[in-house]
Amino acid sequence: MANASTILSLLLCFSLISATPTTLRPHLTTTHPPSTAQAPPPPTTYFEVTKPIQLPNTKPCTTHVLQHDFAFTYNKPPVTAQYTPPSTCSSHHFDKIVLEWSATSKGRQFDRIFGVWLGGVELLRSCTAEPRPIGIEWTVKKDVSRYYSLFMKNQTLAVYLGNLIDTTYTGVYHVNVSFHFYPAQNKKILNDQWADLIIPVSRNLPLNDGLWFKIENSSDVQSKQVMIPQNAYRVVLEVYVSFHENDEFWPTNVANEYISDNNLTGFAGNGPFREVVVSLDGGEVGAVWPFTVVYTGGVNPLLWRPVTGIGSFDLPTYDIEITPFLGTILNGKSHDFGFRVTNALNVWYIDANLHVWLDEKSEKTHGKVLTQSVSPLHVSLVSNYAGLNGTFVTNVTRSIKSTGWVQSSFGKIVTESTQEFNYSNIMVMGKDGGLQIVDQMIEFNDSVSAKQPSFVNLKQSLKSFSFYIYSDTEDKGNGSFAQIANITLGFNENKIVNSGAKSSSSFLENIQNGQGTMLVKGNLVVSGLGSTQQTYNYGDSKFCYFRDISSSNYTIIYDKEGHTCGKSKKSRFNSAIL
Repeated sequence: MANASTILSLLLCFSLISATPTTLRPHLTTTHPPSTAQAPPPPTTYFEVTKPIQLPNTKPCTTHVLQHDFAFTYNKPPVTAQYTPPSTCSSHHFDKIVLEWSATSKGRQFDRIFGVWLGGVELLRSCTAEPRPIGIEWTVKKDVSRYYSLFMKNQTLAVYLGNLIDTTYTGVYHVNVSFHFYPAQNKKILNDQWADLIIPVSRNLPLNDGLWFKIENSSDVQSKQVMIPQNAYRVVLEVYVSFHENDEFWPTNVANEYISDNNLTGFAGNGPFREVVVSLDGGEVGAVWPFTVVYTGGVNPLLWRPVTGIGSFDLPTYDIEITPFLGTILNGKSHDFGFRVTNALNVWYIDANLHVWLDEKSEKTHGKVLTQSVSPLHVSLVSNYAGLNGTFVTNVTRSIKSTGWVQSSFGKIVTESTQEFNYSNIMVMGKDGGLQIVDQMIEFNDSVSAKQPSFVNLKQSLKSFSFYIYSDTEDKGNGSFAQIANITLGFNENKIVNSGAKSSSSFLENIQNGQGTMLVKGNLVVSGLGSTQQTYNYGDSKFCYFRDISSSNYTIIYDKEGHTCGKSKKSRFNSAIL
């Protein structure tokens, strides 16, 4: 019978920038090369299911910025290239800007976290696909229009992908990065909704790592001094988050007291709850309760071939409204933006971008913080266990509310930001540590209202992140074990935006189920099976998209997609109202 450390060794992700890169996760054995008498099979195409980017009916101008082969790049400087704004487009105003990352690889390799930065501003946080001997390819396209102002100046592009090459792990990642600019159809600037300035809250080049901050434990606070222009009237902090090593599967971590009382050898502690806390000059201004992204080598690597986990190729970002606090930072001085992670073990990579709107008709705006209410974490822990068997239930709630005003040429703007969080995690341990079941739900709701003299802007978002895993492991002797692992991931979101007399709504329902078995010897998967089913359903007032897909061990079983919403948009939009 497997002990607790057997399960943990399976679940823990290989540290992508670890000082001990021999701590491995199981991987597939290298298959025999194809016969020279036959044409080699084509490379496998990996992809994450998501809605297509809605593009204007104009021919894009494309700027190819970087080509690089990422071989032994672990603990080395990011690869850099110089970016210049497009000069040959028919128009210098754009409706849409799209980042395209394309990559190929062949051999055997771990999944690797990587980041793409422009002028220190992170544009993409992503995970590589795991290659196979016949080769793989994948492409990530991301709408980066919200960074519009950044693309109008010369910048340094930086990409960090910490890869290792040795006699066993041979996969080199061959990468191209391009930007596609779609000219505006009416030749007018249509991007006034985007920020006038974007300020990076990240580490500066040169360095031998990514530009993200590394959070090593629950008491670690990483921060950066930033100066906000004195004519700002709105500021939003966009936070990038990824989790690794002992916290890659943080929903499965057991509370410290249970480990201490029951000697759960091999299980990570600090419990299953995590929270990214954002501070301004030492005071809390917002939080992120993140979605549980599973990388392409997580749980059972066969689950993610070729359909990868939700968010694995384009990790979600989280916005925190800083506008209510402008009254305290519009003084021409630098101010400290900090990050910490509640209950963190190691390691979290976090950085952020400040999106700043400027009042061109004013040299200096001014404001005042009116109210702030930061509730403490309300935590409930209930357990019923004996030895390595039992049930552990964790519930957490919290709310953060801030109000402030800014006086600008638009008049007096009163902004109210509210974040409300609910968390539940039910964990069952059985078979003396050989069995673990986790059922987790996060509700992450936020709203921002900005009252101006003539109208009110209101944005509301209701998100729910579900995570379920069933893992049953049996020791087979001679350094091998068999595992059954079933997993469910869910990312659902309803949005409403009201701006004066205009309003818009959208919904997203994204559910993924996977069933996997494998026999592992040493650090290699000797045999196994992985099957994945996913339904993706998105709708707004102008666009609908759905996809229903199933795969099993590199093969697509069925794949249906279309542009209907599945059920009435009206009922979904009504349900989005908080």
